[in-house]
Amino acid sequence: MSFLSIAHTDVGIKKRTNQDSVLIKEASTDYGRVLLAVVCDGMGGLAKGEVASAALARAFSEWFENEFPYVLYEDSKEGNIDFDALQLSWNRLIDSTNRAIEAYGESFHAPCGTTLAALLLMNNHYYVVNVGDSRVYRLNENFYQITKDQTFVQREIDEGRMTEEEARNHPQRNVLLQCVGASNMIVPDFFEGTYNSGDLFMSCSDGFRHLITDEEFMKIIQPMQIKDEQSMKNAAIYCTELNKQRKENDNISVLLIKTI
Repeated sequence: MSFLSIAHTDVGIKKRTNQDSVLIKEASTDYGRVLLAVVCDGMGGLAKGEVASAALARAFSEWFENEFPYVLYEDSKEGNIDFDALQLSWNRLIDSTNRAIEAYGESFHAPCGTTLAALLLMNNHYYVVNVGDSRVYRLNENFYQITKDQTFVQREIDEGRMTEEEARNHPQRNVLLQCVGASNMIVPDFFEGTYNSGDLFMSCSDGFRHLITDEEFMKIIQPMQIKDEQSMKNAAIYCTELNKQRKENDNISVLLIKTI
């Protein structure tokens, strides 16, 4: 199986710098094509958020080149990735990057942090790691959110103290429970599942999805009809400009990956 993929990021209408970082890397292996997609959203309320997000995206890029082959060929069987081994590898990567970003922030007396949403696709399986409130979705006939936000409002929803409607407009909707670089210990969420040819994955920072409904995303992107990267890019740009028209204040970033 192969992939079509695009990345689009925009500084938005308010901020002076784009603190989002995005990454797509693809490779051929003995067991077929593999793709890694990463979205990191630097903390807007913390200094040097763009440094934190870039550092984590770069760390995943280096992991894909240097560490992933060991996960694939030594810890897995015939291209079927050992999810426990992958989680262990990703945990080590996140922990080391967390310490590096924390030390960098302390040297400038300016704490900085970043979210993480990383997606690995291979052999009709997806593997996801999430810290914070960037998201990964799978789109086909339906719109399915794979990740779960690590936020104050999501915790309140889970514990029955807040409705989803209240959370959408809550003044603390952007308060994270943890982020890479500004938390002493990181506890990522991991997800795995299968996909079919024709499924489309969308990974984005929170600025991309606050002001657009699931139904609007499905109508604009048309995941089952989209056939080429230019159409995917056009859809990403359209959604970005729609967010800006609706006065989204954050940076806006999205990755779209079509499986073929």
